[in-house]
Amino acid sequence: MRGSDKVTGSLFSYVDLEERIPARHPLRKIRAVVNDALRALDAEVDRLYAGEGRPSIAPEQLIRASLLQILSSIRSERQLMEQMDYNLLFRWFVRLGIDDAIWVPTVFTKNRDRLLTTDMSRKIMAAILAHREVAPLLSDDHFSVDGTLVKAWASMKSFQPKDNPLPDRNDDPGDPPDTVAHAEPSDQSTTEPEPMTRPTRRHRNAEVDFRGERGSNATHASMTDPDARLFKKSPGAGAMLCFMGHSLMENRAGLIVQADLTQAGGQAERRAAIDMLHRHSPGSTRRLTLAADRGYDSADFVAELRQMVVTPHVAQKSRHSTIDGRTTRHPGYAKSQRRRKKIKEPFGWAKTIGGMAQTMYRGIERVRARFTMAIVACNLASLPKLLAA
Repeated sequence: MRGSDKVTGSLFSYVDLEERIPARHPLRKIRAVVNDALRALDAEVDRLYAGEGRPSIAPEQLIRASLLQILSSIRSERQLMEQMDYNLLFRWFVRLGIDDAIWVPTVFTKNRDRLLTTDMSRKIMAAILAHREVAPLLSDDHFSVDGTLVKAWASMKSFQPKDNPLPDRNDDPGDPPDTVAHAEPSDQSTTEPEPMTRPTRRHRNAEVDFRGERGSNATHASMTDPDARLFKKSPGAGAMLCFMGHSLMENRAGLIVQADLTQAGGQAERRAAIDMLHRHSPGSTRRLTLAADRGYDSADFVAELRQMVVTPHVAQKSRHSTIDGRTTRHPGYAKSQRRRKKIKEPFGWAKTIGGMAQTMYRGIERVRARFTMAIVACNLASLPKLLAA
């Protein structure tokens, strides 16, 4: 007998979200780890809120929603709220009831400077890594470090001379547009500056030819995001306004134990590596190893690592390398060099899945907090497979 295609409304409906989620869904294990980590941070979160007044949205729900946004590659909080309105999986992960109203997207804006900060993101990462099931996966002795460029939310049109910025769009249209030079990398980068090879649109979309003109981050700045820097990581690549993200990975399971984001520069990677080591192992006297590419093959950096009782498993430059046979003759050096390439995977995940190919935030503090949270989500995405193994 053929069934009817009619919809009959019901006065009551009983929906148990827990029963609707498959038992083997990977988000089940991720949510369990996140819930345990948030319970461990209960005292830290409680200090951020006043003891009286109108109750806020639960901060744990906001943190879960932010992680879910990154895990699901959702571009904005507005789209996240649209998904949460009808997606039962999203409601279950955030622990929002089936009849609960969704939030106004500006809730995240209000909490970005109080709850969704770099400090809280680092504490969430540490709490997840200290989880009773995750901690046995980590190595305490062998690490790798690397950096990547994160494109800023600012166009080349905004890169203007500091002492002579372009006229505002509300100025007299008869005023001639100022010219802006191409910028060279800062912080003693090894790449050479290049002249601008094509015209770029400026004031009121007028074309200005910048051929042969030069500039630097010392004389120019972005009017959209002053914290962004013009930088290129290799001689063959084009320069762009960007930040530089950094991560410290333990070599056993490939999980990131420290993350940071700084202004782009030739020495930024090495400075960030030292800072992350100090944060991860403050005052440690254990013999550690740190693998890195040849961009870290600097005499000052290697000497500081040795002073910190860290063996520099750094790739050798073709000429004038500071890494000699004292390090390369050991079989552990070759193992570290093979293992360090796995650190590229979290960067690729953060850019393709986590939305960090180009940040949608302005200001280094907000971009750093978002980058750290993206690395936390990357660790979470790896956990179901690692814990199952």
